[in-house]
Amino acid sequence: MAAVDGIDNEIKSSALELIGNTPLVALDRIWAGPGRILAKCEFMSPGASIKDRSSLHMLQRARAAGLLRPGQRVVEKSSGNQGCGLAVVCAVLRHPLTVAMSKGNSVQRAIHMEALGAACVRVPQVEGTYGSVTHADVQGLEEACLKIVDETKAYFVNQFSNVGNSEAHYRTTGPEIWRQTGQHVDVFLTTVGTAGTFAGTSKYLKEKNPNLLSFVVEPAGSEPIKGDPITKPLHLLQGSGYGLIPDLFNYEHMDGTVSVTDEEAVEYMNAVGRQEGLFVGFTSGANVAAAVKLLRSGRVPRGAWLVTTLNDSGLKYTPVPRELTL
Repeated sequence: MAAVDGIDNEIKSSALELIGNTPLVALDRIWAGPGRILAKCEFMSPGASIKDRSSLHMLQRARAAGLLRPGQRVVEKSSGNQGCGLAVVCAVLRHPLTVAMSKGNSVQRAIHMEALGAACVRVPQVEGTYGSVTHADVQGLEEACLKIVDETKAYFVNQFSNVGNSEAHYRTTGPEIWRQTGQHVDVFLTTVGTAGTFAGTSKYLKEKNPNLLSFVVEPAGSEPIKGDPITKPLHLLQGSGYGLIPDLFNYEHMDGTVSVTDEEAVEYMNAVGRQEGLFVGFTSGANVAAAVKLLRSGRVPRGAWLVTTLNDSGLKYTPVPRELTL
């Protein structure tokens, strides 16, 4: 924050200072109780998703370690949100950025990151369809990234295995939730893609409250963390539920899983918009659906304060198929 003549003001020095410190909102119109659903508004960061946090921390960490030099190109594979977050950070820190993204991910994400100066390489899908991206599709991005790294000597972020990913949430998301709730959190849950958000946030909150219950939200039919065979690799939850246990995931910080169907995710995505006035994406809808399921199930204490994340803006998505909106 800048100061003029020794007087503090509220002018931010760059978009980087807009990342994090997102509001926590009560979804009291969707869930009137007992208990409460509290949602972290991650769509309000400048890149419009929770991935802004890890983008900033991973690049700052790499620069401090000398792994990323001033002006060096940055490369990453992404479903789009990490690419948009990196585009925000790279624009400010003056790093050229190339993002490899599956053609199955919504084109709105490519438009977003390219508007911020990034280059987006759209990679053909291996087995998925537009709007549904599988683990095989993500694996197909690796070759594109490594080729660019070899040709340009770029820094490869590698969010799926980068410990700075989960560390970002241990240092920021967890402490913010703990402070904003007045140190009253009974349950934390979220979807898992790289597992950075879940790993870092649940670790921090469990250190503060050993009795806290943390749950992973998985798309129905793609629940490897639960231990079930993959029967539905294609689903609407872009950026999560890839059908594998991520490198950053740790069972030590998990108390259970919640399954959510595409239809449930869409239902609650729409409910968040129409009842709470917030336009969010599919994984946000899945998180709220899972929160309602848990509070109805008896798996968590009656009257529990449950915190989840609204991961990104609904503006990042192509409209859902009509049959899922009925």
